[in-house]
Amino acid sequence: MGKLALAAKITHVPSMYLSELPGPRHGTRQDAIDGHVEIGRRCRELGVDTIVVFDTHWLVNANYHVNCAPSFEGLYTSNELPHFISNMRFGFPGNPALGQMLAKKANAMGVETLAHDATTLNPEYGTLVPMRYMNGDRHFKVVSVSALCMAHYLNDSARLGWAFRRAIEDDYDGTVAIFASGSLSHRFAQNGLAPEFAFRIWSPFLEQLDREVVRMWCDAQWPAFCGMLPEYASKGHGEGFMHDTAMLLGALGWSAYDGRAEIVTPYFGASGTGQINAVFPVTPQDGRAIPPAQASAADGYTAIASRL
Repeated sequence: MGKLALAAKITHVPSMYLSELPGPRHGTRQDAIDGHVEIGRRCRELGVDTIVVFDTHWLVNANYHVNCAPSFEGLYTSNELPHFISNMRFGFPGNPALGQMLAKKANAMGVETLAHDATTLNPEYGTLVPMRYMNGDRHFKVVSVSALCMAHYLNDSARLGWAFRRAIEDDYDGTVAIFASGSLSHRFAQNGLAPEFAFRIWSPFLEQLDREVVRMWCDAQWPAFCGMLPEYASKGHGEGFMHDTAMLLGALGWSAYDGRAEIVTPYFGASGTGQINAVFPVTPQDGRAIPPAQASAADGYTAIASRL
């Protein structure tokens, strides 16, 4: 019988990598890096053997996908921001057995999911950046999960999260942490204005919306937050349409979750987007609040389309 020991919503801003390098951005994201180091320290303290990352940079157009290759190694350059992340070395072990368990349980619970253990596919930087600071010594195995879901219902992402928890607790012999790797609001600065917004949020509306959401998390207002999530994902420009957040909350019990978020790295602006590192205590849940498979009209593609 396994254990879900730690859950968190984390940043993966590529300026963290720039912060390591000589130049004008050197040291400017040390608070975010320190937050990752602290979360990694807590994982070690709790005996975590595998980290599962819901990665909002892994775009998929059908199904949910789990990258559970035996190991990952290489150099990564971002196709989105090659001037931020270029030739960043990465390497850590995977966990094929856990990845297959996660997919099997999700399918059994009606969420179509594919696990890939014999693959040359490497993780995206929503996984690679956090692992650089939490897992530089390759202490943890890593499983990456697609969370930039282009034609998916948020309901199903919540159900996926709950299925993953059931797989961990019912079928896995080990200790796991799960991370929703993505921002809050994700409205990048308009082209040509990126330097001006390097440490700012794109608009006062988005900043106040994000700050209110963080307050709700800290006050455990989960029924209200889960109810507003589809509209927040749409009107708040949520990264990956906030499927990572739906997965995380699903694993924690959705609207029945009763934990209070702990802020590890306070909310900050990055190229117009809203970022945070926050730990969500794992509390006992029975899954009865997880949304049904039948999604509402406000969910899924209609919410996505309103952003395009």
